[in-house]
Amino acid sequence: MKHLILSTLLCLVLIGSSCTHKLYQSAGVNYQNYPKREFRGVWMHTVGNGVFRNQTPDEMRSYLRQQLDVYQQSGINAIIFQVRPQADAFYKSDLEPWSKYLTGKQGVAPSPEWDPLEFMVAECHKRNMELHAWLNPYRVATTRNETFSKDHIYYKHPEYFIKYGTQIYFQPGEPWSRSFICEVVKDIVTRYDVDAIHMDDYFYPYPVAGEAFPDKECFQNYGPGQGFSKDRLEDWRRNNVNLLIEQLSYAIKSVKPWVKFGISPFGIYRNKKNTPDGSGSETNGLTNYHDLYADVLLWVQKGWIDYNIPQVYWEVGHAKADYTTLVKWWAKNNENKTLYIGQDISRTTKVDDPVYDGMNQLTRKMNEVRKNDRIAGNCFWSGEMMQNNLGGILDSLSNHYHRFPAFVPVISELDDKAPSAVKKLKAIWEKEGYILQWKADNQKNQMNRQTNYCVYRFKEDEKIDLDNPSKIVSVTTENKYALPFKDGKKKYKYVVTAFDRLHNESKGVLIKVKL
Repeated sequence: MKHLILSTLLCLVLIGSSCTHKLYQSAGVNYQNYPKREFRGVWMHTVGNGVFRNQTPDEMRSYLRQQLDVYQQSGINAIIFQVRPQADAFYKSDLEPWSKYLTGKQGVAPSPEWDPLEFMVAECHKRNMELHAWLNPYRVATTRNETFSKDHIYYKHPEYFIKYGTQIYFQPGEPWSRSFICEVVKDIVTRYDVDAIHMDDYFYPYPVAGEAFPDKECFQNYGPGQGFSKDRLEDWRRNNVNLLIEQLSYAIKSVKPWVKFGISPFGIYRNKKNTPDGSGSETNGLTNYHDLYADVLLWVQKGWIDYNIPQVYWEVGHAKADYTTLVKWWAKNNENKTLYIGQDISRTTKVDDPVYDGMNQLTRKMNEVRKNDRIAGNCFWSGEMMQNNLGGILDSLSNHYHRFPAFVPVISELDDKAPSAVKKLKAIWEKEGYILQWKADNQKNQMNRQTNYCVYRFKEDEKIDLDNPSKIVSVTTENKYALPFKDGKKKYKYVVTAFDRLHNESKGVLIKVKL
């Protein structure tokens, strides 16, 4: 039988990668019911998470591996991991202390010492997932009586920090604050193979009732010199955040142009009633623009951010912030740039569908995203809720919505050049069985370097259709695939493609085998 297989004619040809490889570059486009290109992210928070404090490094690594395995099985392809919860670090840093949420006390290194961010990058890439390093830019402490480590930056430059409500923050109007935050981000991008830098909705802090934000002196120092009169305090605040985002974008791309920069802002940009031109959404709630001083659409227009994930956490039918209204508004106003939707698992699975009795809102929300060709996927809050299978979310994703693999959409503004095809594809017998094997194209250019491979399988009489994710049998970082050999009587066609670090897909190489 072995001789029969080896004598089978193996036909290798290059087959053109179909239009799918460029179809999803600016935004997600549906392919039947299961898109091959779709962002499927999850937020893994560390702030306030007491799980790690009582774990040894070995226990923590095991715990994180188990979590990643669950996400992988449910079709998640991007992990947004919180590495800087409050001016501290889940990685080895010379700029900021080890996080108290890692070891229980700020500044105390794990023992024996290890690097959670380095570990998470490696484990995510091993599973063909992206790792987005999630930072909170301004937050320093969640309580005013926080105990900082002796070498914390707060003690070195207390004049650059403010207390507001119950918390402590970097002063957003201070140029030093922007420079320091950029230095922290640049350090991460330089030393770690992260796929993206990610920030959420915490820019200027959420308003505290009856308490004015303490930046009057800072405004007097910098506002007039930047062209802002005393009646333009809000514009000056927005400009401070704009400057931070612009400088961060430059800092990231100056080090590694392939590392993405993404924001997950609060779900309402502006209310229509508060916009002179009526361009805001038909909502009635706190806003990015007026309350958090985050001009998200400007960042999109300027190209300072590479993707946008508004946190549309409300339910369909919410009186003040209807999910459907907001999803359509963001899709219309995001300049046709890369847009994902932030989904709250609790509100989605615990609230009934407004039409169908006995159903929660997951089906409706997933369908609304997938039918909109300006939206490229979802990100789920939170990882903890997903791990607990709240509302059966894991079952629904793995059995239905994420039934087949999906690749992170290409952001064409960063790179839309496909890598070279694999070389010397062949089927051989080895001690572990019948193996499909190929050689990588060793590119020195990091933008074009092959990072992983996709193996498709078709029956003898099936048309080759690389748009169909149901034909994917493996996505791997290795250059081989174990064939499921039976009796050598049935013919199949296998196609292997290569992906680069920004998920551009190469042309496919075809081989025919008998299994």
